[in-house]
Amino acid sequence: MKLVTVKKSDEVILGALNEDHIVDLEYNGTMVDLLHSGDFGLDAARNAAETGSKTMGLDEVTFLPPVVRPGKVIALGRNYAAHAAEGGAAPPDYPMLFHKTHTSLIGHNQPIVIPPVTKKVDYEAELAVIIGKTCFQVSEDEALNYVAGYACANDVSARDLQRQTSQFTAGKMLDTFGPLGPSLVTADEINDVQNLNISLELNGETLQSSNTSYMIFNVAFTISFVSQICTLEPGDVILTGTPEGVGYPRTPPIFLKPGDSVTVHVEKVGSLTNSVV
Repeated sequence: MKLVTVKKSDEVILGALNEDHIVDLEYNGTMVDLLHSGDFGLDAARNAAETGSKTMGLDEVTFLPPVVRPGKVIALGRNYAAHAAEGGAAPPDYPMLFHKTHTSLIGHNQPIVIPPVTKKVDYEAELAVIIGKTCFQVSEDEALNYVAGYACANDVSARDLQRQTSQFTAGKMLDTFGPLGPSLVTADEINDVQNLNISLELNGETLQSSNTSYMIFNVAFTISFVSQICTLEPGDVILTGTPEGVGYPRTPPIFLKPGDSVTVHVEKVGSLTNSVV
């Protein structure tokens, strides 16, 4: 099941995405509310997706991030060895964690807005994990049981701000710098999260191409690790790092500019496209 949050006119709607239309789940609440209702809520959503008669065309709606206001957006740096190497860094011994903000999140087909404060904006294709159940100090063996689903993400990064200090967050938390979506693909749709092709196209040219099997810290370990530090709650988003092929280490460097179109592909999860303005 592919769950979406969309806007039609002034109404925010929770829906199920099909090939050419969206089924309105007629749910009076947000994605976070739905996830808080647990398996009962997801079963009800699945039933509504299969039997609902109220539908919308894709061109009738604006896609929002599937989770509009998550409590936390936690991201990993340098979680692919080849990406660490292209930036001249050694692979980390522990997950490198930083935050994005809910105001950074945008949906499929919404624009990435480059503000005057940065001149070096980079792309990063990532797999996003969306937590479905409250978890604290969970084991790696149990961690995937707490996942609601997955989404495509683009960890857009202002490299000049990121590198002003030893902390990454200033370059990561800018408004619109967190494309997420188009949908939350429920975990039952993904047989092996550690064997998904992931790629990114800029203006039709493939610049990143890898597989989640190359993560240094896999999804289950990451969830377990973070849960030893803080409680993860339904709707929380974890970005699992980007593979090699980003723009700043290239010769010459490639940075996003107005008029660009960026698409993240994750096998079985979908394709997320955003323009740059």
